[in-house]
Amino acid sequence: MSVQAETEVASSKPAVSLARSWVWLWFVALGALVVSLSQSILIPVLPSLPAELDASPESVQWMLTSTLLVGAIAVPFLGRLGDMFGKRLMLLIAIGALTVGSLVSALSNDVVTQIIGRAIQGISLGAIPLGISLLATLLPRERAGTAVALISSMLGVGGALGLPLSGLVAQSLDFHALFWITTIAGAVSFLGIILALPEAPNRAGGRFDLLGAVLLAAALVSLLLPLSQGNVWGWASPGVIALLVAAVVLFGIFGWWQTRASSPVIDLAALRRRPILFTNLASLLFGFALFASLIGTSSYVQAPVASGYGFGSSQLVAGLTLLPSGLAMLVLSPVSARLVAKIGAHWTLALGAAFIMIGWLLRIVLTAELWQIVVAATIVGIGTGIGYAAMPSLINMFSPPNEIASANSINSLVRSLGSSLASAFGGTILAAATVTVGPAVLPSLGAYQILFAICAVAAALCIVLALLIPARRASAAL
Repeated sequence: MSVQAETEVASSKPAVSLARSWVWLWFVALGALVVSLSQSILIPVLPSLPAELDASPESVQWMLTSTLLVGAIAVPFLGRLGDMFGKRLMLLIAIGALTVGSLVSALSNDVVTQIIGRAIQGISLGAIPLGISLLATLLPRERAGTAVALISSMLGVGGALGLPLSGLVAQSLDFHALFWITTIAGAVSFLGIILALPEAPNRAGGRFDLLGAVLLAAALVSLLLPLSQGNVWGWASPGVIALLVAAVVLFGIFGWWQTRASSPVIDLAALRRRPILFTNLASLLFGFALFASLIGTSSYVQAPVASGYGFGSSQLVAGLTLLPSGLAMLVLSPVSARLVAKIGAHWTLALGAAFIMIGWLLRIVLTAELWQIVVAATIVGIGTGIGYAAMPSLINMFSPPNEIASANSINSLVRSLGSSLASAFGGTILAAATVTVGPAVLPSLGAYQILFAICAVAAALCIVLALLIPARRASAAL
């Protein structure tokens, strides 16, 4: 997009009072936070659910898997539909799905109904990129950067806050209370967006590529299902191998079709542009590092002292070790926006990756005290928050106004794929080297350190990718 076009887009935004800007931001941020919370709040209570729901552990695991699969499909579709027919409209659909799905799960004691409710919640994963795109389009340039940074950081904030919240509820309340929290908060966000926010301009219209959507959905399911179940089914099992092969074939057919479709689901030519490509690759690695922090901190500190590294902490204390990380992401989001404006989004992304690399290197060597784990995890959180603020700025900077929602949705999907890879590979690494403590078989300290080292290398690659992104006027990112 040319400088002249950018100026025209910026000048077309209506004047918005500061008070109204904050109202818009509050309701969208609340929705984004609850969507992110809904992805992590079940993790601490998952071991107790088979007994509470009278179901097998494999069935209960589908309460996570269903959300992952539906979310992966919904994110790019809602983004594309948002560009075509309205970002606010699709945001309302996403937040509405969160509220309805949460209510279904809150009222149910049956595992099948719980899985259905969680699948409906998965649709809401599109809310964060849609919220980013809507506010970036509606707000004046001088306020859009902070808003974009805050909404983007919610992906990390919700994950970090979800574990202590779940641990607190698990100690004193039934797990259904978690779903009542997301139901009420989702309803407040939904009503606020209806009443306060207008629809964004730059709607492209047109026809939705149904064949491309089906191909993409099949390809994503074929990829994510073995990634989520590989440690259970076995990576060499026929089902896992068949699905991974199918994913390669389906992605190939999808790519071929997208180059021929008149209105493709994904603009592959845009994805191949160096700034977008490198930003998405960095996002994949950031998503890996963030989820590795969740699985490599909570279970780590809960391990018994006899494991050689753990602290025998309670579920609540384990969750609280990530609380400073989440708060740091939240507090630093406006600082990150100023960094984007001052030094550029690519330098800000590199700075965030540098913090992540330092945090993971500290996790390798600092093992003696609980406070050391908290400090290192917080440094990772700081880096994640800074990086998450820069990514949508880069995406917005190099995407046309009528493709912003789709571009941000693809970036959000890539972050989620990074988290899925962390879950798959992290779980495999931690299961490969173990120690036996009484009846329990736990990952060894060496296994954790290998995972941490991989995350440090991934962060180093992020630095390289960020510095290869060409510089552009920071104001264009807003």
